[in-house]
Amino acid sequence: MRFHIISAAVLCAAAGALVGCDPDTTGHARADSTPTASATPATPTTPATGAKETPDDKPTEAERKAVPDFVGMGLQSAQDAAQAAGFYALTSHDALGRDRLQVFDRNWKVCGQNYEAGKTIPTSTRLDFAAVKLAESCPAKDQKAPEAAQGTMPDFGGKSVKAARAALDPSTSLIVNDASGSDRWILVESNWKVCTQSPSTGTALEGQPVTLNAVKFDETCP
Repeated sequence: MRFHIISAAVLCAAAGALVGCDPDTTGHARADSTPTASATPATPTTPATGAKETPDDKPTEAERKAVPDFVGMGLQSAQDAAQAAGFYALTSHDALGRDRLQVFDRNWKVCGQNYEAGKTIPTSTRLDFAAVKLAESCPAKDQKAPEAAQGTMPDFGGKSVKAARAALDPSTSLIVNDASGSDRWILVESNWKVCTQSPSTGTALEGQPVTLNAVKFDETCP
């Protein structure tokens, strides 16, 4: 009898070694098992607010450089030289005050500049070139177009018809006559200069029509 008890114990121990002690035959967790901790999702980070500005974040003052001398250069060459020097804000105007557009820059030359050569300014500053066509002579003084009429008739004598028109209110009725008496058509108004005008300089402008009598710039007013 004792032999059978010992044999049974040995068989039980061998079976336990194969399947483990107290195997869960139902598929449920053992009562004495310790649950395994699940991984905790990472908490999303929120970008920091109110962070102090670093020196690299602060806007820096525009670089300052000396203005080159552009007088005497072709307008296109002057613009190229200005950009090479770091100046990119560029404009130009008709030095004869005729309000002509510099359509082909190579056909114009620089007579003056709004900042004298050698003056140190921020490179963001706008440079303005006073220019005339290549075959023309530079005026002794920059001839600016007339300022906009402020309720009274400006003096348009010697100014281009185009500049005179631009100075008047856009609603103004404008009549332009050929002062030579040849009754020519005035097509390119920047090529014609005003000889006489009506109403006269200083007259209050109250919506009345304006008349300009003009000839070409290479002609003499009658």
